[in-house]
Parts: sequence; C-alpha cells; structure tokens
Amino acid sequence: MIGLILASASESQAVSLHVDWVALITAVASVVSISAGLFFVLAGTLGVLRLPDFYTRLHAAGMTDTLGAELILIGLIIQAGLTQMSLKLLIVAFFLFITSPTATHAVAHAAYKAGLKPKLGKYKAPDVDGGLK
Repeated sequence: MIGLILASASESQAVSLHVDWVALITAVASVVSISAGLFFVLAGTLGVLRLPDFYTRLHAAGMTDTLGAELILIGLIIQAGLTQMSLKLLIVAFFLFITSPTATHAVAHAAYKAGLKPKLGKYKAPDVDGGLK
C-alpha cells in the first residue's frame, strides 16, 4: 500500500515539471514593458524637478510621460491577452498618443502667447543649500 502511494507521488512530481512557455514569455514581455514605462515616467519626473525653465520642463514631461504611459499600456495589453479589456486598453493608448502631445503643444503655445520667455544662455545648476552662505 505504501509502495503504491510513493510510486504515484513520484509520477505526479514528474508530470508537474511542465513549463508553459507562452505564459512565461508573455509575463516577461509584460514586466519588461511596464518596467521600461516606469523608467521613462520617473525620468520625466526627474526632468521636471531639475530643468531650468518652463519650456524645458514641459518638454521633459510631455515626451517621457507619453512614452512611459504607452509602454505601460502595451505591457497591460500583453498581460490581458486577446480580450475585450485589451481592446479597451488599445483605444486608451490611441487617444493618449493623440492627445498628450497636442496638450503639451497647446500649453507651450499658450505660455508663449502670454509672454513667458525661455531662459537662454549658459545653464547654471541651482545651489544645493539654496544660496544660504
């Protein structure tokens, strides 16, 4: 009796070593795309914090946030598979691809028309201590 239980246990362990390669590749591609999108969003945040004037900050935010959001949405589409959810995510990605650069351009154009001038010349990084010497 114990011999039969041990034999059936060893057979079930041999069968459980099967790897679903499609699911593994899908998961890896999804994680890579979402991670790359997160990198670009964080790089845009760093650009907004470090760049000297409104126009360069807007450029950093507009470019990297669009790419980062698109990569995150692509990762989510890969993760969802061929479902109704992936179609909805694809529509959101399309509208984001159209509206984000348009909104960035509209804000920059409005700032220019309002008289906001870009900083020209050699850029000097701000002091770490805020100039309290």
